[in-house]
Amino acid sequence: MMLKPSIDSLLDRVNSKYSLVILASKRAHELDAGAQATLENFDSVKSVGQALEEIEAELVVNDPHPEIKRARLKMEQEERKAQKDQEQKELEARIRDEQKL
Repeated sequence: MMLKPSIDSLLDRVNSKYSLVILASKRAHELDAGAQATLENFDSVKSVGQALEEIEAELVVNDPHPEIKRARLKMEQEERKAQKDQEQKELEARIRDEQKL
């Protein structure tokens, strides 16, 4: 049984139980994947409890424009891939130049 944070305090931060479940689930998945925690100390050892604690502290909020966030994340991923490809090409060019010497 979860005592803290209380459902009442959480529903003050999120407009419905359904939104709370989705937000907590997504944040828990992010924490499990290695995302940086927004709190220094947690009462809970489980990622779902930690996500709920972050929501209560108003450090995690429901994104009002998820499609913009998705587009931004996709653009950032493409930029990282392009940068990695550029670094790979530069490394290959340096190797070729060193082999010519």
